[in-house]
Amino acid sequence: MTKNFSKEEFDCKCNCGVCEMPINIYHNMVKVANQLQILRNYIGKPITINSGYRSEEYNASIKGSSKKSQHVMGRAADIVVKGMTPLAVHTTIELLIEKGDMLQGGLGLYEKKGFVHYDIRGTKARWDG
Repeated sequence: MTKNFSKEEFDCKCNCGVCEMPINIYHNMVKVANQLQILRNYIGKPITINSGYRSEEYNASIKGSSKKSQHVMGRAADIVVKGMTPLAVHTTIELLIEKGDMLQGGLGLYEKKGFVHYDIRGTKARWDG
């Protein structure tokens, strides 16, 4: 997908073995991967994808997940950067968005759970989880 990200990192984590990523979802995930590559280049640290694409069934099984989740559309990733706090990752993404280097979208800070949500919905949305 990009220099540092493979499709497998963004595949559904349901472990059902049958929920292949549809081609239109794949194209969205490539856009997300490209944005995360910008972040990766800026911070110079590997990024772990906790969750990328989710099938509707898998998404429904996740407590607190929305039926309109950007993950279902392949437009989101929950990420962790080793050696950076979720707040530092969140702040860095916000800076890159403000500079026009990353696309505007959803940005969720999940400090207690240890990750950041980023999506490419095209409109600004911010929350703490």
